[in-house]
Amino acid sequence: MKSDVVVLFERQAAAFAHGGPVAVAYSGGLDSTVLLHLAAGWARANGVPLHAFHIHHGLSPNADAWEAHCAAQCMALGVPFTARRVTLEDRKSVEASARQARYAALGELCRERGVDVLLTAHHLDDQAETMLLQLARGAGPAGLSGMDASNHAPALLGSLDIVLARPLLQASRAQLEAYAGEHALAHIDDESNTDTRYARNALRHTVMPTLARAFPGYQERFARSAAHAQAAQRLLTELAQQDLQACLHRGEDGQADDGGGLDVEALRALSEDRRNNLLRHWFTVTGIRIPSASWLAEMTTQLLEARHDANLLVTHPDREVRRYKGRLYLDPKRRELAGTREDIFEDAPFQHFQWNGEASIAFPDYGGTLHFDPAEQGVAGEWLRTQLLTISFRRGGERLKLAPNRPTRGLKQHYQALDIPSWERGRLPVVGIPGQLLYAAGIGMDCHRIEQGRNDCIAMRWVTE
Repeated sequence: MKSDVVVLFERQAAAFAHGGPVAVAYSGGLDSTVLLHLAAGWARANGVPLHAFHIHHGLSPNADAWEAHCAAQCMALGVPFTARRVTLEDRKSVEASARQARYAALGELCRERGVDVLLTAHHLDDQAETMLLQLARGAGPAGLSGMDASNHAPALLGSLDIVLARPLLQASRAQLEAYAGEHALAHIDDESNTDTRYARNALRHTVMPTLARAFPGYQERFARSAAHAQAAQRLLTELAQQDLQACLHRGEDGQADDGGGLDVEALRALSEDRRNNLLRHWFTVTGIRIPSASWLAEMTTQLLEARHDANLLVTHPDREVRRYKGRLYLDPKRRELAGTREDIFEDAPFQHFQWNGEASIAFPDYGGTLHFDPAEQGVAGEWLRTQLLTISFRRGGERLKLAPNRPTRGLKQHYQALDIPSWERGRLPVVGIPGQLLYAAGIGMDCHRIEQGRNDCIAMRWVTE
């Protein structure tokens, strides 16, 4: 008769089994040793290629011996073994730094071996620990949802294609210990697991034993609470998705513009809780870290109380939050470029260059690449090769005529007509020859040198890095 742990594993395996290669994150500890043993038997029975990946952090004097132990265990099971050594960048926050480095290395190994399902040995007690840690940090429903049986984690693994699966999430630590004893599985004991300076260890050795005595079986009840929090979070996400669509800026055709920011007045019409829910969701789908409650409150206060024509700027570690023309934007943080400002530098630097037929020329000092695309109408390539060209940020007074039947306008007027935010304008270079502008990034080519009917017409195009 199969043990409960085997039944749990096989039930979960049915959800992620697809015949492709699977990998186990194998530290050598009891939990991952049980997982490897279960996965090895299942993989043999089902003809699934299985790998074991071990990450050597170099934090313990025993790390080399652990790696050797893991290699030997995998050899005995007939499972291909790969170890990867990592160096921690932040020694002040060892737990967080080790976790980040470990998952990044596991993601690399998965991509190298063509693995798209990575198994970890998280179990019921880990779920309870995670919820307690999140409670201690004041987390909301998203944090209290705990871990899923499987999910994608591109921020950790560096790929959207890898599934992070936890087939033992419904098994308790006691069940894993019983399984290891039944099969006489050899495993290592990491001495750092008893160091209560680390938050998770402090919970494991002080708080959780007390909970177990006072509330036997609390882990299962915590897991039910996590499931309730997950359901609540799903509803909040659905509401946020609806609100996001309602608050996206819409163009003249009435279609939502994903790059056009959020309408401030639409945000203002929402209740505070609903607005905060939307903003957190917006940050999440944009791929940046969720701000703290205090930071979010400060941002929304500035957003709603600033005068209507103010160009609001709030700095986030990952982005810059800006307001322009009644819209809220999340603008990527970019490196400083010489001579850039949201207004005009009359003495902005410029650079001479010649075009020799290249498809593109990179200009790191200007933050991007200038492309030269073959076109039905454009500047004659033969003429362009003979010119000493300049690239610079706008210096003031530049004017551009887009077509013979359109008026000549200053760049500021073009930017306003094209609804280009003021902070973007200072990073858009212009290209020309002495006394004449040929191209302005974000606007287009000046028509005075445009020809058609030739087979060498070139249109310029700027791509920001």
